[in-house]
Amino acid sequence: MTTLSFTEDGVDVVYEGTEFRLERDLVEDATQKDYFDVTDHEVLRIVEKDPHLSGEARQIGDIVDAQ
Repeated sequence: MTTLSFTEDGVDVVYEGTEFRLERDLVEDATQKDYFDVTDHEVLRIVEKDPHLSGEARQIGDIVDAQ
């Protein structure tokens, strides 16, 4: 299971027991979108080859605002 924790500056990821950070610029470059417009599903696709996506996608801006 992959865990994503979003902040205004990037995403803390735990993938297969390995912890790392995706910086905001990297996410924007990978998606060609403003960081706050990227969805959690899009970030999961960056991390995993074939992720299991469930629920409705949420924009990072909405997730960070809710914290």
